[in-house]
Amino acid sequence: MQRLLAFVAGSVFGGGAIYALVKPSAPATPVSQQQQQQPPPPPPPVHAHGMPEFQQPFKRQVDSSINSPADNEFLKFGNPGPVSDFLLRSRYAASYNRALRNPNWVAEHLTQGNLKGSGDRASSEFKEDPAVPGPFRAQLKDYYRSGYDRGHMCPAADAKKDTESMNETFLLSNIAPQVGKGFNRNYWASLESFVRDLTRSFDDVYCITGPLYLPEKQADGKWRVSYEVIGSPPNVAVPTHFFKVVLAKRNNEPAVALGAFALPNKEIDNSTPLSDFVLPLEAVEKAAGLQFFDKVERKQGAVVPLCSKVNCTLEHDSWKKKK
Repeated sequence: MQRLLAFVAGSVFGGGAIYALVKPSAPATPVSQQQQQQPPPPPPPVHAHGMPEFQQPFKRQVDSSINSPADNEFLKFGNPGPVSDFLLRSRYAASYNRALRNPNWVAEHLTQGNLKGSGDRASSEFKEDPAVPGPFRAQLKDYYRSGYDRGHMCPAADAKKDTESMNETFLLSNIAPQVGKGFNRNYWASLESFVRDLTRSFDDVYCITGPLYLPEKQADGKWRVSYEVIGSPPNVAVPTHFFKVVLAKRNNEPAVALGAFALPNKEIDNSTPLSDFVLPLEAVEKAAGLQFFDKVERKQGAVVPLCSKVNCTLEHDSWKKKK
């Protein structure tokens, strides 16, 4: 099973790019009978305050002064960061990466009710986000003649509540460069429609979307992360992949359904089954450096695979009819 997971992850990410995330750990070294019979090592000496002595040097790691830059001698003249701007909008929340000029993630809560409204994308325009400081802001000119679409992380169709909600999805802090033909305008759009349609089967659907920058094995056998940067001067990173992580819940069922998808930022043939892009949630977490739905206890009976509750297939171009 572990080998199968590694193979699937490799096929999704191109040449086994995240094999290390799902590969089996090395087998444990057998313990000899003599080792088993040896008495356990003595406990470490205990400090007068009840703390083992060997832990004392690490006490400063949780000292409040470490978390208070103003009172810390090393950060007397300021904390360099990194800073991830937290952006709370009408229909989504987002974390923005100042270095890559892309979102780290964008989180949504979808129901049948909140997908309805008067918002119309025909009157919306892409805009730079004034909530992001100027030097770190993605700009409209960065995308000009770049060859990439301005791809929504929170889709416009998810924010029909009103005109303001719709307009917020066109802020560049909710956007990342995506391949247009075969991806943003096709396969990715079908995946977005699939997530919206989950509200027909579940009372609440929570979706987190974002970019990935994954390594690829080179001819010399080494793994390297390589991605394009667009703009003049180059400002905005072009992700190699995108993820969608979904939690869906029915009011009459205690268990929640979890699903994780990761797609390469390239043209994908519509005949490719969505199951090709299903990954263990933990693999996507390791690749993104994020924790998803960490308040959910991941134990048997509390969580079930999303694709065991619904048919994980895409109805291509159906989203065009629902505009």
